[in-house]
Amino acid sequence: MGLGLFIGVGGPLHIRFDDAALAETLGLAALVLILAEGGLTTSWRHVKPSVPAALSVATVGTLLSIVIVALPAIWLFGLDWRTAFLLAAALAPTDAAAVFSVLRRLPLPSRVTGLLEAESGFNDAPVVIIVIALATSEGAPDLLELSGMLVYELTMGVAMGVGIGWLGAQALRRVALPASGLYPIAVLAMTVGAYGATSIMHASGFMAVYVCGVVLGNARLPHRPATRGFAEGVGWLAQIGLFVMLGLLASPGDLPAQIIPALVIGSILLFVARPLSVLISTLGFRIPWGERMFISWAGLRGAVPIVLATIPMVEQLPGSDRNFAIIFNIVVVFTMLQAPTLPLVARLCRLERDDETRELDVEAAPLEELHADLLEVRIPPDSRLAGVEIFELRLPAGASVTLVVRNASSFVPVPTTRLQAGDTLLVVTTEQVRETAERRLRAVSRRGKLAGWFGETGT
Repeated sequence: MGLGLFIGVGGPLHIRFDDAALAETLGLAALVLILAEGGLTTSWRHVKPSVPAALSVATVGTLLSIVIVALPAIWLFGLDWRTAFLLAAALAPTDAAAVFSVLRRLPLPSRVTGLLEAESGFNDAPVVIIVIALATSEGAPDLLELSGMLVYELTMGVAMGVGIGWLGAQALRRVALPASGLYPIAVLAMTVGAYGATSIMHASGFMAVYVCGVVLGNARLPHRPATRGFAEGVGWLAQIGLFVMLGLLASPGDLPAQIIPALVIGSILLFVARPLSVLISTLGFRIPWGERMFISWAGLRGAVPIVLATIPMVEQLPGSDRNFAIIFNIVVVFTMLQAPTLPLVARLCRLERDDETRELDVEAAPLEELHADLLEVRIPPDSRLAGVEIFELRLPAGASVTLVVRNASSFVPVPTTRLQAGDTLLVVTTEQVRETAERRLRAVSRRGKLAGWFGETGT
């Protein structure tokens, strides 16, 4: 965004970009790619226990946040009801790109990161529906009609995402593409196709993209690490392009005048609306207070609120330019406040886990005739697999280490071969025991050959 501001109207290059309609279209397109990347890189096993709570925070919590922010904005700054609720709705969703890029680098309990990742993937869809309804309706939208629209669009979005993801996974398992590099492109194309097909049915394409990405990302597809790497690269390009474009769209001269409203509204959002919405929407779920506090602080805002702020600008609603400047300031100031302090807040909430090790990097290639998989396991530097002998892995029957690659040379191991950090193992496993074998390898990587004695299961 800083680069966009620098080369924009107020900068030395003075590049003029004031087409809000084009910015909205490009912004929503970038959001599709960012959500696709989020879904493809999300581990279902990791987020599954947190999905009910994440859905509650993404729906009930989002609606509560909108109301809690809009009412003070009306009272403190004299905004009309439509402008205030559009401002609050645009600020309600956490940003998937920000959450995925920041939280995955912190050693936190999986239930916390799982909830935050799932919430950031789910909450864009209802907010887009609300913002469009507020921006395009003549008067106050009918609450009953809006509720029915939300239920239909979100439910149909989930159904379409699951259906297209499942069909795509079945197709990719049975079709041999001419080059391995085509698999990541095919997978990403399916997620974008899910958005288009769902939008034609007047349902939530954003929900469909994320759910389709989760289904495909957790299916037994060939070249999964390559697909994940490609999706992450596309997601980063989308983020970079999106932020530069939003910096170009902003008018530097309009931003300083909205600093005070931005600080006040942002403080209400961070210290009142977010904690209250998380607290109320997670009632009934057994979430400790420390985790609730961290989830409240980790509601990062990014490009999504600024993209949503362009929708009223396209409709040429009064106050939309002021809203854009306020939201722009809030995103910049509060992201710089929240993101760097997350490790400190995690320690204060007693959530940081220093004993976490890096996950094993596992790639699978199918051996169709044997109904088996070939796993490529890379041992990271901090893994406790180092020093373990092959027979001490105690892999299930049907799985065995067939080759070890060490220092650019390979050899067939024997039961007493001692593994080293940096080794790459080729493991052949039947389909039935593959998950058990992966769990055992993860368990030994985390706690050593006596992982079972320590209660480590590798989940």
